[in-house]
Amino acid sequence: MHNYESRPAKQRSGAIYAIGAVLLLVAGFALGMFFMSTRYPMIKEPLFKQVNDSYVHVLNDYLNDTTPEQLIQGAAVGMVDSLKDPYSHYLPGEKGKAYTDSYEGQFYGIGAEMRQEDGKVMVSHVIKETPAERSGMQPGDVIIAVDDVDVTGKSLQDLLGIVRGEEGTTIKIRVQRASEKEPLDFTMKRAAIPVHTVTSERLEDGIGLITISRFAEETGKEFKAELDKLKAEGELKGLLLDLRSNPGGLLQSTTEIANILIPKDKKILDIVYKDERKIVSLTSKQKEKWTVPIVALVNGRSASASEVLASALKESAGATLVGEKTYGKGVVQGYKQYKDGSVISLTEAQWKTPGGTWINKQGVTPDHVVELPEYASLHQPPLGTELAKGSYGDEVKLLQGMLNTLGYGPSGQDGLFDAQTETALRKFQSENGLTSNGKFADATSHKLVEMLREKLGREDTQEQKAIELLKQAQQ
Repeated sequence: MHNYESRPAKQRSGAIYAIGAVLLLVAGFALGMFFMSTRYPMIKEPLFKQVNDSYVHVLNDYLNDTTPEQLIQGAAVGMVDSLKDPYSHYLPGEKGKAYTDSYEGQFYGIGAEMRQEDGKVMVSHVIKETPAERSGMQPGDVIIAVDDVDVTGKSLQDLLGIVRGEEGTTIKIRVQRASEKEPLDFTMKRAAIPVHTVTSERLEDGIGLITISRFAEETGKEFKAELDKLKAEGELKGLLLDLRSNPGGLLQSTTEIANILIPKDKKILDIVYKDERKIVSLTSKQKEKWTVPIVALVNGRSASASEVLASALKESAGATLVGEKTYGKGVVQGYKQYKDGSVISLTEAQWKTPGGTWINKQGVTPDHVVELPEYASLHQPPLGTELAKGSYGDEVKLLQGMLNTLGYGPSGQDGLFDAQTETALRKFQSENGLTSNGKFADATSHKLVEMLREKLGREDTQEQKAIELLKQAQQ
C-alpha cells in the first residue's frame, strides 16, 4: 500500500532542498566573485571587458601565430610603459633575468661587455680570463649573429638575454670586425662571469683612489676589500672616491659603503613614499671611526645611488665634492621578480639628502666645479662611418678635432675632408699600426678614441684638483 497522503510533504521538502542548493550556489558564486575581485581588482574595472575581449579576439582571429604568453606579457609591458616613467619597466622572461643578473655577484655568459649604438650592438670591453677573451673577441666587434641566428636590430637587453644562459652550454657568436672583410665566428662555452664594480689605485702622498662603476650586490664587500688593500700598502692619508659616470644601482650596497665612511648615527638619506604615508630615514651604523679626509668626484652622469652617497658624504661626513653637477635622479624603484624570470621595476618613492634637499631633476652641485678639457666631449662617430677626401659634415669636423687634439693638426678646414686632413690622417695611421690609406673607418675610429682616453687619463683636471685638495688637508 502506498501512502498517497505523504507525497505533498515530500515534494515541499524536496523544493526546500532545491532552493537551499540554489541559494548556496548563488552565495558561493557571489563569495567567489568577491574574493576574485579582491585578489584581482582589475576585473572590477569597466574597461576590463574590452581587455578580455581584445585578448580573445587576437588569440582566435589574428592572421599570424601568437600565444597567450606573448599577449599577456605584451599587455604587462604596455601597462607599465603607459606610465611614461623612464625608470619604470616590465621586463618579460629573459630580459628580466638579464636585469637581475647584472646586479648579482656573478652571471653565466661569455665575459664581453656591450653597448648599443645606431641600432648595432658592439663589444665595448672584454673581461680578462673569460670565454670571450680566450676565444679572441675584441672591443669594437659588432655582433651580427648568435648560434647562426641573425640578431641585427635586436636591442641590447634582448641580446643580453640571448647571450647569457646556463653554465657550460655552447654558444656561437658571429661578429663583424672593422679590420676584416669577412665576419668572424667564435665558439665558446658559457662560464661564471664575476661582476666587478670597484677598483683601487694608490696615488702619491698616501692618497688612495677607489673607483665605483655602479652599485651591485657585492659592491659593498668589494669596496671594503679594496680599502683594506690600500691600507695594507701603507698609511692612508686621503681617500679619493671616483663616482663619475656611475649610474647608481642597489641602495643596500650604497648604505654599506656609507656605514664605513659616515659617522655613526648621522643621516644617509630620507626615503619618502607616496603621499608621505611612509618615510624611512637611514642612518649610519659605522663601527670604526673614519678619520681620513675624503674627496669625491662626480659628473653629469653620476646618478641615483651615486648621488645618494655623494650628498651623504658631503652633508654628513664633511667630504668635498669635485667635478660637475650630477644627473638628478632622486626617485627610488622597487622591483619584483616572477617565477618565469620576468621583472617589474616600479618607481615607488623619492628621496632627499640628509639636509632635506630634493635632488630629483636638480642634481647635486659639487663644492668645486671643475670642467674637463674641451676634448673630453669628443665622441666616437657612429659605427660604420666612412670618410675620405671630399667628405663634408659634422663627422669630418669631429675627426679633425680628434687629430688636432692628438697633435696631428692642423688637419684642414672645419668640416671639409681636404688634402690637409688626408695627410694628417695618414700620419696618424702610419704611427699607430693602421693601414695608412688616408681613409676613415671603424678601425681608425677605435684607435683615435683609445688614444684620446689615454690622454684624458693623463690630463684629468678634476682628479688633479681632488688630489690638490687632499694634499692641502694633510697640512
